[in-house]
Amino acid sequence: MAVTTAAGRLGVSPYDSSTRVELRPNWTKEDVEAVIRAAYRQVFGNQYIMASERNISADSLLRQGEISVRDFVRALALSDLYRDKFFLNGPQNRFIELNYKHLLGRAPYSQEEIAYHTDIYNNYGYEAEINSYIDSQEYRDSFGDNVVPSYRGHLTQSSQKMVGFSRFFQLYRGYGTSDRSQSGGVRSRLVSEVAKNSASPVSGGSTGQAIVGVSGGDREKVYRVRVAQAAIPGGPQVRRANTEFLVPYEQLSQRLQQVNRSGGRVTSVDLA
Repeated sequence: MAVTTAAGRLGVSPYDSSTRVELRPNWTKEDVEAVIRAAYRQVFGNQYIMASERNISADSLLRQGEISVRDFVRALALSDLYRDKFFLNGPQNRFIELNYKHLLGRAPYSQEEIAYHTDIYNNYGYEAEINSYIDSQEYRDSFGDNVVPSYRGHLTQSSQKMVGFSRFFQLYRGYGTSDRSQSGGVRSRLVSEVAKNSASPVSGGSTGQAIVGVSGGDREKVYRVRVAQAAIPGGPQVRRANTEFLVPYEQLSQRLQQVNRSGGRVTSVDLA
């Protein structure tokens, strides 16, 4: 995966060399164990899960090929353990933020998305709320039946909004942290900026220094943007060439949106 320089500084660089974890036909025992490990890590927000806490029934069904990876993810998210860690011990808006992060790999884009999932829970309950992510068209398009969900909010991808980039880093604070060990505790990270339809600068770890963000740029500066060109559909899977161009701050958002629509991926945004 291509990540920005800022993303690397915030701990996403381990994903740069990784591939999607998928259970392909004719899988081996090692393959299914890798899927199980990746699914627990993703769904439980990088928390260590003890052997006594594991969903033994779902683990067994996946090992026997009785359920898909998508239904294995569903079983983990519907478990009492997930409910105890992320629903019962925090406010509902934080729960919805984490559902987006764990199950769709991104941050919520708008207050309408938060309200939509609040209504689902209030009217239909916990199970319907979890299923609304896993049964969504977005989940199917992004991960299908056999791919473990993964973080994608730090990438420029088709159908993703640019505001999701900076918001993702309000939820993700590094490869070595878990969602129950961050300094913000159980409070919502995005309630204010989602309500205001704004985005905060991305800050680096414990320093708080702004790295990149929608509201963190300098209007008198020019930025160097590097882009990995989109692969040709059906073409050979080769390393994609990069292009580079200079963009004034006032045109930065528009240019990034153009890259997104064309299928390219931004690999870095730096001051020129």
